Amino acid sequence: MGFIFFTCMLFFFFPGRSECVVNSQSEPEGYPIASDVQTTVQRTIMPGATPTTAISLREISKYEQYGYGDWTYGPGLPHDRRLDLMPKEYNSNGATQKTRLLNFFTISDIHITDKESPNQLIHLQNLHPESRYGSSLYSGVMLYTTHVLDAAIQTVNALHKQNPLDFGISLGDACNTSQYNELRWYIDVLDGKVIRPSSGAHLGAETIDYQKPYKAAGLDTSIPWYQTMGNHDHFWMGSFPLEHRLRKDLRQSYVSDDVFATGDLLSDPRKIGSRDYYMGVLDGSTPYGDVKYAGPVGDFKTQPKVAADPDRRSILRTEWMQEFFNTSSLPAGHGFDMPGAKDGFACYSFVPKPNVPLKMIVLDNTQRDDSGSLDIHGHGFLDAARWEWLKKELADGTAAGQLMVIASHIPISVEVTAPNSSMGWWTDPKNAVTLPDLLAELHSHPNLVLLMAGHRHLNTVKAFVSPDPAGAPENGFWQVETSSLHDFPQQFRTFEIFLNSDDTISIVTTNVDPAVLEGTPAAASRRYAIAAAQILKNMEGIEHWNPTNDPTVKPMPAGSYNAELVVPLSPAMREKLKNF
Repeated sequence: MGFIFFTCMLFFFFPGRSECVVNSQSEPEGYPIASDVQTTVQRTIMPGATPTTAISLREISKYEQYGYGDWTYGPGLPHDRRLDLMPKEYNSNGATQKTRLLNFFTISDIHITDKESPNQLIHLQNLHPESRYGSSLYSGVMLYTTHVLDAAIQTVNALHKQNPLDFGISLGDACNTSQYNELRWYIDVLDGKVIRPSSGAHLGAETIDYQKPYKAAGLDTSIPWYQTMGNHDHFWMGSFPLEHRLRKDLRQSYVSDDVFATGDLLSDPRKIGSRDYYMGVLDGSTPYGDVKYAGPVGDFKTQPKVAADPDRRSILRTEWMQEFFNTSSLPAGHGFDMPGAKDGFACYSFVPKPNVPLKMIVLDNTQRDDSGSLDIHGHGFLDAARWEWLKKELADGTAAGQLMVIASHIPISVEVTAPNSSMGWWTDPKNAVTLPDLLAELHSHPNLVLLMAGHRHLNTVKAFVSPDPAGAPENGFWQVETSSLHDFPQQFRTFEIFLNSDDTISIVTTNVDPAVLEGTPAAASRRYAIAAAQILKNMEGIEHWNPTNDPTVKPMPAGSYNAELVVPLSPAMREKLKNF
């Protein structure tokens, strides 16, 4: 929009502002990461003690003054060797990891955010300042979502040079609220394009660090990457379908110049039809992204407005899937096939290495847009088509003698540790399968070794022990969650799958902190994420998540959990893999 791209070399950094020199090139430079790239096995990020002076989440300018967001490096976190699925008499007898079958990474819940969009829910955090979910509505990390993804991808590239990766997969919630520009920023970061992380009037794009254009590094082109659909990728704010019977203007609100007004949805989702509070936007012209246009409607003499932007338009799930064909990285579609994309069917499978009998099953287990529910749409769900597809994929993999890994957005059985969770399995009649029946189906396939998920922004690992642990231990499987790049601990995971010398499988999963370089926007995001966890008192949940309700869920120091997950094999799979 008439903006001139400048190439800037970063010399000094202050919150919200960076000093640059301009050269004659037309393309902006990127933000490098630290040269010392390590995983949490070598060191961990340890938040400082929560300051005694209480401040609100919005008071970002006071974080440094009172010590919010401070952190240090702590000791590494070794892999916890887990034998939950093994029979009681199992003894490894010095078994070793004989053959590496696969090495890949997962990212999840990136929540690329257009902070200047008029239809967010920022003010709800102010109405519920004690809610541990408040950072999903507002926190300082909203300023830097593309920068954190860029730093994470550069960290992946560095790890790839140390230990080559076979592929990567995103477990959903690439976008925060299903906007076209959010999705394009996400794909363009992975493709290594120039990112212009502002919208509307592009306030502060020449002076404010989080608004300045920059060149993303892009994922190493030798690493294929795949995509899973999350609830935020096709619902407004991850919570409501765009065609809502209580609110007819949701889709129009994306491209409007009117700041969105609604009721207190955290108290009652049915208040979506109310117009009690303006929800606010972040001011891109301010160093800390000050909240403006938020508060009771009666406090405003006129309707607050922002510069409209057609690139903020909401996209249907079919359009969301089709956009993954508009990419310069591989594979085209990133797992989605064009016929499926046209129908909105976001499930597929692939074999990462043709010489290894292992199949990835990518499952869309988010709720349908037409479920008719007035509840928050964050539950696990399979309609009839997806349920039949999953059963066939599992049956085909079993018949073909393939190990199987399911990648989905929403984890299962979270009700065990989080009763009445808004992220539990949905019990609506339109859900084609109950949770007990789903578990029975999964347990009937001995080659299923792992279910991966995101959604809860946690690094929880859970064992699903076989219903017959003595007679058929191979009918158990593991569930591993990958935390968010949005909220602390802002990590991704690597997975290495080994065939062991005693004919078992080891899944070695490791948390990785993006190797952010001090003085860059991604480093500011880390401080803001830690500050949000401190202010909202989230550390207890991040580290423990009530493991007493489920003994297979272990504490997560500073939110991290590394593990070696041992899996028994069926006699047929032991025979098939004996020459590997």
